[in-house]
Amino acid sequence: MGQVLHGCATTTEAVRRAIQDSQESLTVLATRHGINPKTVAKWKKRSSVGDLPAGPREPKSTVLSAEEEAMVVAFRRHTLLPLDDCLYALQATIPHLTRSSLHRCLQRHGISRLPDVTGDKPDRKKFRAYPIGYFHIDIAEVRTEGGKLYLFVAIDRTSKFAFAQLVERANTKTASAFLDALVDAVPYTIHIVLTDNGIQFADLPKNRKGPTAMLRGHPFDRVCTRHGIEHRLTKPNHPWTNGQVERMNRTIKDATVKRYHYDSHDRLRSHLADFINAYNYARRLKTLKGITPYEYICKIWTIEPERFRLNPIHQMPGLNT
Repeated sequence: MGQVLHGCATTTEAVRRAIQDSQESLTVLATRHGINPKTVAKWKKRSSVGDLPAGPREPKSTVLSAEEEAMVVAFRRHTLLPLDDCLYALQATIPHLTRSSLHRCLQRHGISRLPDVTGDKPDRKKFRAYPIGYFHIDIAEVRTEGGKLYLFVAIDRTSKFAFAQLVERANTKTASAFLDALVDAVPYTIHIVLTDNGIQFADLPKNRKGPTAMLRGHPFDRVCTRHGIEHRLTKPNHPWTNGQVERMNRTIKDATVKRYHYDSHDRLRSHLADFINAYNYARRLKTLKGITPYEYICKIWTIEPERFRLNPIHQMPGLNT
């Protein structure tokens, strides 16, 4: 195995060993090996022939203070969040924190790797890449003190932009109205929607090829045709095909009905609207490389403006809303 020497080293281990074993003067040895007498004296005093460790004896961050580093370590150990999630959460408190400085800090304290979870991890397959405008749509049931409601949820496969509505009935009329509202809410053109085989979105499989169904068309399909949208259906009994919106359903429920009690439908509607706005305009997502869905939409608008119906910056929440 080759020797690993310091970049500025002027001697090899063999030369250093020869210096230590020799009884000649410093000047003679320096002349013989073509080095400075001070270098000869240094290796004469040492008992080893290897380079000493470079760098500070007590490694510390050049970016973070001791208090900030302690905060990072405590946050990681308490939450066990992945690196990027820790970064997004801590940057609000430590604005100068970067991904590399965070990673080095975790490495110094031996917590750069999270403990493995028992069980084999299934292989993850990447979604096929699509331009923005491919929405997954699904329905979920939620409850308040006032009774049962149905939650329509749509999420863009690429931009992760989410849209949701609460209705008292889940039928073809409310499903069609939800799609109309989704088209109005999104600043770019929707070209594909993916739904399950529920009667709100499609006729029963046994009736789809019947003359009546083919002549009249399903109400949801008629809305898709009016907006120039391709309607795709998941394979029956394969809910994971629509997994993105299924996961969004769970996220919304975890943040609302599973955490809080609502004494009326209006309170849930108000909280749902606040959560969706916070998700679209403030939540930084790892899958979007640390930016929000709205920031991603604005980024695509500068690259592919032909996909947009209007300037998305007009939807920026603030004093102009």
